[in-house]
Amino acid sequence: MPIDAFQHVNIRTTDLERARDFYVHALGLRVGDRPPFTSAGYWLYLNATPIVHLVLRAAGEAHATGSGNVDHVAFHGVDLDSTRATLTAAGVPFRETVVPRDNTVQIFIHDPDGLKIEINFEER
Repeated sequence: MPIDAFQHVNIRTTDLERARDFYVHALGLRVGDRPPFTSAGYWLYLNATPIVHLVLRAAGEAHATGSGNVDHVAFHGVDLDSTRATLTAAGVPFRETVVPRDNTVQIFIHDPDGLKIEINFEER
């Protein structure tokens, strides 16, 4: 399954502003545009790329098993049909969604340790 770039890390936090401020001030990222997801959060950019996504995690809500507060790791996909076929042939279950606004197709899989992997395919 070919990929050609690392895209972002999605971090669940109980304090969005504190996390945002840390990444902005400590790392020099900037708050930028974010699609109209139903969850509260921020996209933090390095130059023109949103490399850190912050999403609100309710107080008391347990972190995802196997990944702590890191929800998933994302990659840019280069061939959607081939990826679907490869995963199906290998018996790897996947979930497919479409991002509101820009119609990016997302495929989600889990590695053997349970870490969620997201592969994004831009609208053709």
